[in-house]
Amino acid sequence: MHSLKLTQIGNSVGVILPKEVLARLKLEKGDTVYLTDAPGAVTISPHDPAFETQMDVARKIMKSRREVLRELAK
Repeated sequence: MHSLKLTQIGNSVGVILPKEVLARLKLEKGDTVYLTDAPGAVTISPHDPAFETQMDVARKIMKSRREVLRELAK
């Protein structure tokens, strides 16, 4: 666990992530992270949960319509 301090950045307040955390998440300056609320916790992740949901739906459609997609690819 890392203890993080809130710091003033312009008119906002930010958190500075340690190098170890950035390396583990494979993040660099300028990358986008997503904050997800969960009961009793907040998660910071480089993965967009909405995109993951869309991809799950797309995978189900592609699986159920595999033959149609093969014909269209010809």
